[in-house]
Amino acid sequence: MQESRRDFATLIEQDRSERQKKEWRGTLLDYLELVKADPSLADLAHRRIYNMIVSKGVRELDSESDPRVKRLFGDRPVKVYNFFADEFFGMERTLEKIVRYFHSAAMGGEESRQVLYLMGPVGSGKSSLVERLKRGLEELDPIFAIDGCPMQEQPLHLIPRHLRPAFEEMLGVRIEGDLCPICRWRLIHEFDGRYEQVPVRTVRFSARARRGIGVVPPVDPNNQDTSVLIGSEDISKLDRYSEGDPRVLELNGAFNAGNRGLVEFIEVFKNETEYLHTMITATQEKFVPAPGRHGTVYVDCCIVAHSNEAEWQKFRADHTNEAILDRIVVVKVPYNLRLSEEIKIYQKFLKRARFDAKIAPHTLEIASMFAILTRLEPTPKCDLMTKLKIYNGEEVLEKGRPKRLTVQELQDDARREGMFGISTRFIMKALDTAITQNDGIVHPINLREALIQMVKEADLADDVRRQYLEFLQDTLHKAYLEMLEKDITRAFVYSFRDQAETLFHNYLDHAEAYVTRSKVKDPVTRDEMQPDEAFLKSIEEQIAVIGPAADGFRQEVIAYLWAATRRGEKISYQSYEPLKEAIERKLMSSVREISRIVTKARTRDEEQRQKYDAMVKSLIEQGYHEESIDTILKYAANHLWKD
Repeated sequence: MQESRRDFATLIEQDRSERQKKEWRGTLLDYLELVKADPSLADLAHRRIYNMIVSKGVRELDSESDPRVKRLFGDRPVKVYNFFADEFFGMERTLEKIVRYFHSAAMGGEESRQVLYLMGPVGSGKSSLVERLKRGLEELDPIFAIDGCPMQEQPLHLIPRHLRPAFEEMLGVRIEGDLCPICRWRLIHEFDGRYEQVPVRTVRFSARARRGIGVVPPVDPNNQDTSVLIGSEDISKLDRYSEGDPRVLELNGAFNAGNRGLVEFIEVFKNETEYLHTMITATQEKFVPAPGRHGTVYVDCCIVAHSNEAEWQKFRADHTNEAILDRIVVVKVPYNLRLSEEIKIYQKFLKRARFDAKIAPHTLEIASMFAILTRLEPTPKCDLMTKLKIYNGEEVLEKGRPKRLTVQELQDDARREGMFGISTRFIMKALDTAITQNDGIVHPINLREALIQMVKEADLADDVRRQYLEFLQDTLHKAYLEMLEKDITRAFVYSFRDQAETLFHNYLDHAEAYVTRSKVKDPVTRDEMQPDEAFLKSIEEQIAVIGPAADGFRQEVIAYLWAATRRGEKISYQSYEPLKEAIERKLMSSVREISRIVTKARTRDEEQRQKYDAMVKSLIEQGYHEESIDTILKYAANHLWKD
C-alpha cells in the first residue's frame, strides 16, 4: 500500500515538474529575445493548428506495392495524417481537404480569412473532428501572452505601429493586430507607456477554462444576444468607472475566449443571419465590435462551423446570405463507405465503453455491412453488395475474372452517396441493445434481430423501411451464411491452409503443363503424366469457369504468378484472388456432407462426437466464444445445406 502511494506521488510530482519547466514569466523585452531565437512563437492561429497536425507525422499510402490501395484510390496519392489516424477511419479525402485549408490559411492566403464549414449527416464525425482539434490545442506547449489580458493576446501587439517594420526585420516575423481596450488602458495608466516592461507569461489552451478555445452553441432566435460572441459591459462597475472606461468591459465572449486558437460554431445555421454578421467581420477583417462604445477588438482565431446538409441547403437557398456564403470553405463530411474502416469505428467505440461483452466473429462485419448498404446509391452497373466490396478494395469476380469496375467509376455516377443512410450511433444503439438483452453474448444472429426491431420502430419512410428490412432479412442473411460456411469448413478440415496450399500447387503444376503443352511429374514415382483436366475443371467450376473460358483462365493464372515470381513475391494460394476463391469453395464443397451430418445430428456416435468436439475447439481458436457456439451451429443447421 505504501509502495502504491509512492507511485501515485511520483507520477504527480513528475507531471507537476514537467509543467513547471514549461512555465515562464518575464517582460516584453525578455520575450523579444525568445522570438528572435524561435520566430514560430509569433505564429498566428491557422499556422499553429497546421503545424500541430503535421508535427505528428504524415505518410503516403503506397499504391505501387499494395494492389488494394490502388483499387481504392487509383493513381492519386493519398496522405495519412497521424494526428487523426487512430480516431477517424475511411475519411482520407475529407481529412486531406481540411488539412489543405489549414495549410493555405497558414501561408496567409485568402482561406485565412474564411470560415471552415463541415457539412454532413448526423453522426458522420463533424463534431468529433472539431473535438480532436480542440484536444490537440490543449496538448500543445503553452503560448506566450500578455499577463492579465482577458484574451491571452500576443505580446507583440505592444510594439507601436511606427516601430513594427524595424522589429519585423530584426525578429524575422510579421506583426499583426492591436491591443485590446483593456491592455491599452493598462499600458497607458499602469506602465506609463513603457511597453517593454509589460509582463508576459505562458498560458495553456483550455476548453474548460475558455483560453484559446471558444464554443458557440445554437442560440434561441428570440433571445440572440451578441454578448455570447463579444462579451459585455459589467453594469456593477458603472458606479465606479465611466461608461467609456475599458475597465467596465467583460471580454468573455466566444471570440475573446478563442483568440489565438479556435472558435467552434455548433449547428451554425440555426442562428439568425444577423447574429452571424459578427462571424464575418471576425474572419474577414480580423476584428469584432467591443461591447458598448469601445471600438473594435482584434481577434486571431480559426473559425470552424458545422451543421447537417438540410440546414446548409436551406441557408444557401436564400440569396440574401451571399456575403456569408462567399466567406465559407465547405468540406463535406459524409458517412464512411469502406467496410474495413467501418468495423474499426465500432471497435473504437466498444473499446471506450465499459461493456464486458463476448462478441462473436463477423458481428461487427454484419453491422458494418448494413450501415454501408443503407448509404449507397443503386447503380445499373452492379448490385449493392458488389458495390460494397469494390468500395472496400476487394477484387470482385465475375465468371472467374476480376470485375472491370473501379471505385472512381462508381463514385462518378453517385451524387449524394454517404450523405444519407444509417448513422454509426444507430448501429451502436443496436449493439448496446444486443449486449444488454443477451447477457453480454453477442453474435450476428441476435444483433440482426436487434437491428430489425429498431428499423421497424424507427421513423422512416415506408419504402426506406422496406429496403432496410430487405438488407437485414435477405442480403445480410445470405452474406452471413457464406461467412459461417467458410468458418465451419475451416473448423472441419484439419490444417485447412495446408490442404489449400496442396490444392494450389497441384493446380499450378497441372495448369502450367496444360498451358505449355508439357507433362506433369509425379512427385513420388517421378513418372511423367498428362495434365489432369478433370482435376482442373473441378477447381474452376467452383467459380463458374467452364467450357472455352477455362483455357483463358489457366493462362491468366500462370501469367499472373510468373509475373509475381519475377517481382520476387512469395506466392501462396491467396496470391491470385480468383484461384483463392475457387480453392476455398472446393474445400467447402468437399466437406459439406460431413458438415451436415455433424451439425444436424441429434444423436452422435463416438466418431461423430469426436469430430464435433474437434470442430468446436477449432471454432474457439478462430475467435468464437463457447457460450455462443451452440446457437450459431443450430442456426447453421437450420439454414445451411438444406435437403
